[in-house]
Amino acid sequence: MKISHHAKVLAASCAAIVLAVSGLSACGNAQDASDSDGSISYWLWDANQKPSYEKCAAAFEHQHPDLRVTITQYGWDDYWSNITNAFVAGTAPDVFTNHLARYPEFIEQEQLVQLDEHMTIRSDDFQEGLADLWIGPDGHNYGMPKDFDTTGVFYNVDKLEEAGITREQVQNLTWNPDDGGDLEQVAARLSVDKNGRHGDEPGFDKNNVSVYGLALGFGSGNAVGQTQYAALAGSLGWRNTDVNPWGNRYNFDEERFQSTIAWERKMIEKGYLPTIEGTKGQSTADVFAAKKIAMVTEGSWLTNQFFGYDGINVGLAPNPIGPEGKRSSMYNGLGDSIWSGSKNIANAVAWVEFLGSEECQTLVGEDAVVFPASPAGTEKAIESWKAKGIDVSPFTMHIDDGTAFLYPITNDISKIDAIMASALDAVLMGKQKVSSLNAANDEINAILAESASRKS
Repeated sequence: MKISHHAKVLAASCAAIVLAVSGLSACGNAQDASDSDGSISYWLWDANQKPSYEKCAAAFEHQHPDLRVTITQYGWDDYWSNITNAFVAGTAPDVFTNHLARYPEFIEQEQLVQLDEHMTIRSDDFQEGLADLWIGPDGHNYGMPKDFDTTGVFYNVDKLEEAGITREQVQNLTWNPDDGGDLEQVAARLSVDKNGRHGDEPGFDKNNVSVYGLALGFGSGNAVGQTQYAALAGSLGWRNTDVNPWGNRYNFDEERFQSTIAWERKMIEKGYLPTIEGTKGQSTADVFAAKKIAMVTEGSWLTNQFFGYDGINVGLAPNPIGPEGKRSSMYNGLGDSIWSGSKNIANAVAWVEFLGSEECQTLVGEDAVVFPASPAGTEKAIESWKAKGIDVSPFTMHIDDGTAFLYPITNDISKIDAIMASALDAVLMGKQKVSSLNAANDEINAILAESASRKS
């Protein structure tokens, strides 16, 4: 299963890299793995994925009897602080799960091995565009494609039925930033105040809402907005940056983006969407489980959590259709990277090659936790979810029809996220006009310009 959207080659030097895992054999300049002590340390942050990779480790060790993989899992926040501290202390893992928001900084710090110096990675072995995400601005590859995610709409089937909304309606929602289209009408109907009045009924008390019709992730979404605004603004043809995936400037000053944020603000004011203040520190899935949200835009990585709650009949629908007649979703992909300070580079190379192999990708797909990066792994995950009675096509349709767009990557993302989160919070809380995002965009692009000048 391949996506048809156009993933651009980032630089002429990228063409020289044969991005693939063809036969998964290391290039001639890699050491023989038997020269080192046989240990490989591997870190990841998702507890749900650890059992899958333990299966991969067992299969890998069967093929390499002299090698042993030790897998360590930390929660998201602890994971990144531990990685950073381990870099400084010289105790980082040989291999670790990497994120697109983090690896530009790691490249600058020279913490990552250039994988193309040790192995070949062919883009055709993975869903289109995933390998491109891990090519740095220098044309080198820093991550083996691991998995991918898109977004969709989880909904409470019982609440839809109570409100007289059919599944077919939710499967074919339209949206536009002017009147909100079907999405706003359905969200209004599904919103219920503490007196039992719906959002489309006279007397609805927007200040005392017991069930919100819609949630767009939680939080403002900072500079990425994968679950908060990317699908809606993306359906207008907007993209976070000027070039995808490695951008030179952000586009938060564009009308298509600002009209999307303005619509979200109106939805909060009408009581159909939770407030920023009211959702701080909360999980969308947990609030959904408490039956305080009828529909929520979230990522495919939460599929099992949403469908795993007792006492809730859950459905899954595609993202709304925009005014241009297309749906949209941001398309993110994780990768496995090798720490440059590893004393077991040869072992790490062998393990990373296996992680990207069809054998490991298929083992991961069987557990139906994420969508593995390879087409075979993806198909196995689809089959496994289907066996559980879950149709995940609302996520994969973006891969099939080319309506997915790649996760934006830039330098200085920590600074940029902080600026954008603050600016969006102010707008969504009604403290600033949407036009104030122009100043935030200028500040962000000045940071990128300064970063570019340092490197020139």
